[in-house]
Amino acid sequence: MNAHVLGFPRMGKNRELKWALEKFWRGETNEAELIKVGEHLKKHHWEIQAKAGMDLLPVGDFSFYDHILDTITMLGAIPPRFRWDGKEVDLETYFHMARGDAEKGIPAMEMTKWFDSNYHYIVPELTRDTRFQKTGSRLLKETTTVRDLGYSPKPVLVGPITFLSLAKETDGCSRWDHLEGLADAYCDILAELDGQCSWIQIDEPILCTDISEEADEAFRLVYAKMKKVTVSSRLLLTTYFGGLGDNRDLTLSLPIDGIHLDLVRTPEQLKDIIHKLPPHVTLSLGLVDGRNVWKTELETAFRRVNASRQQLKASRIMIGSSCSLLHSPMDLSAETELDGELKQWMAFAVQKCDEIAALKLAAEGADKPKIFAENKASLLARGAHCHVVDKETRNRLQTITPEMYDRTSDFAKRSAIQKKQLNLPLFPTTTIGSYPQTDEIRKTRLQYKKGELSNAEYKETMKGHIAEVVAHQEELGLDVLVHGEPERNDMVEYFGQQLKGFCFTQNGWVQSYGSRCVKPPIIYGDISRPEQMTVDWAVYAQSLTNKPMKGMLTGPVTILCWSFVRNDIPREVVCRQIALAIRDEVLDLEAAGIGIIQIDEAALREGMPIRKDQQEAYLRWAVDCFRLTAGGVQDTTQIHSHMCYSEFNVIMKWIAEMDADVISIEASRSGMELLEAFNAYEYPAEIGPGVYDIHSPRIPSEDEIYSLLQKALKVIPAERLWVNPDCGLKTRAWVETLVSLKNMVCAALKLRESYA
Repeated sequence: MNAHVLGFPRMGKNRELKWALEKFWRGETNEAELIKVGEHLKKHHWEIQAKAGMDLLPVGDFSFYDHILDTITMLGAIPPRFRWDGKEVDLETYFHMARGDAEKGIPAMEMTKWFDSNYHYIVPELTRDTRFQKTGSRLLKETTTVRDLGYSPKPVLVGPITFLSLAKETDGCSRWDHLEGLADAYCDILAELDGQCSWIQIDEPILCTDISEEADEAFRLVYAKMKKVTVSSRLLLTTYFGGLGDNRDLTLSLPIDGIHLDLVRTPEQLKDIIHKLPPHVTLSLGLVDGRNVWKTELETAFRRVNASRQQLKASRIMIGSSCSLLHSPMDLSAETELDGELKQWMAFAVQKCDEIAALKLAAEGADKPKIFAENKASLLARGAHCHVVDKETRNRLQTITPEMYDRTSDFAKRSAIQKKQLNLPLFPTTTIGSYPQTDEIRKTRLQYKKGELSNAEYKETMKGHIAEVVAHQEELGLDVLVHGEPERNDMVEYFGQQLKGFCFTQNGWVQSYGSRCVKPPIIYGDISRPEQMTVDWAVYAQSLTNKPMKGMLTGPVTILCWSFVRNDIPREVVCRQIALAIRDEVLDLEAAGIGIIQIDEAALREGMPIRKDQQEAYLRWAVDCFRLTAGGVQDTTQIHSHMCYSEFNVIMKWIAEMDADVISIEASRSGMELLEAFNAYEYPAEIGPGVYDIHSPRIPSEDEIYSLLQKALKVIPAERLWVNPDCGLKTRAWVETLVSLKNMVCAALKLRESYA
């Protein structure tokens, strides 16, 4: 049996890659120094896996920004605006594609969520003139490096049909028109790797979705071609984030040598597929959860290995992670402050490798490793822990009534009341919540955490930062203000730290995009709110201005999706517990005089199952949870929500069902194309499409923003159009933020004048 993972975290135990990237972008280091950090991390991560007992080491899973962007460059699919010379793509062009070219005013490529995860990928762009070609030999070089180190490499490629399915079609072209050229480029890559490794991993998670007839046919054509050029190396087709479902027969018919199944998300598919597996095909069992922090139930996983052993020879079985460990924190041993009882229930990427190795050893007939007994004891202790179940929280869930989900009046009536109450101008300007988190702000939070600042000193310092943010907004002329969130380390962690049922790590970082990492809180028990979380900060900020001040909250679905969630009760139940806790905060903000409350649901679309037949049930309870948080306020209180990079077409009905008064969305990178979904559905409420891409250091001009607003007006009536950036500004510098917001306000004023 071979033990392996589908991919490994990239950032490093201490986020070495993050710091190296940001120094490089600031011009403090050169390309050679950045590459040196990357080479060190790759080698170190291979050594970790090999030491744990992994037989095959993934090659090509490391990236300086994003693995889809790496694939775009590997295939030569560079959009014309980046003026690529046709040679191997250099780092300057690579980062311009990801972040834009501020100097030349060239916008970055679009970014969106990777299936139902919080990882963002760069969206490939297809035009009629796109020509695919193999550029460079990075995978071959890394494969050779791993072999020279004495290990067995397993090159990893994003599958051609997944790549094509996730691409953006422009200028009227069809993605399927590019199938032959794409297939040829993949064949060139595979031919170069053939014979240099025993296995080549081809990731096709699109097979766990509802694919089109064109995709079905494309699989058959492309894989027939690819198999012809891989004579010595074997192809392992990997699927994850769900089950094969009605794509089972297609998958089993492909000319491949191995299939990987996600048996964490869909364990029931094993029995069906193992009986239909062609006799020459190896089965890779994804038994260890790559997307959560809980220990694997080793005995349960071992039974699945044994069930496979009864049908297949050991040589036809692999044991691995359910998906890439990219979505998992690096190493639990770095958590020196985590409660010992809670810590023993968890496994991070390094420990997940140990679990895979233990399953392999047990399956090969040796006595079960010691880890099995430790695992069983840990899981029993978790189930009996006194803080896992809170009877008061569970009883409160039973008291929810249908009326608690509804506002008092419909949107039309509320809107008229709110317009009179708030007296905002046409095209009101606002921001999404956070402002730049400076070194001084981070230092203050750290000093307070370490006990070096008293509570009074901490609050006084933070009030100074809030006053500065409010003053900047007043000077810029924004219409609806925010307090800037200097006290918040993260939009989810901040709330989790004040709610019961959460615990936190020191170093449990997970890559979100580029150098951006998040440290998801861990939900281990029932959730409730002991006391107010944001009211004092919002009231203080409102005292500094006569303009409306938004109260800023994170919604229950986003807190759920951006946390590592307990796996012993349904996610829906956890989400309703969070919704009740946030509802308490909403009502307290309203009682304190805050007339606009933003409840961000950035992850609503992200949390949706990738299979259509499972989506409606999720959307029903997810939208209900949002409505539960906002349903108790008066008509005079305006409820906002914000959503991050998403495809909205399939959920427009449900966004309307949320019954928010104002929705803000990220739209600048798509040039307002996302608004077509709102237009087609005739969305009834107010909308703030982002006009400033905060994920790029590029400063948009007043004319550019004005042009985007003109596009938006073709879809959104003037009386319902808000003007705001794409997202929060915490990752940006003050200099670029102020100039960009000034341009945004000027564009709104210009538009306002034209409608006067």
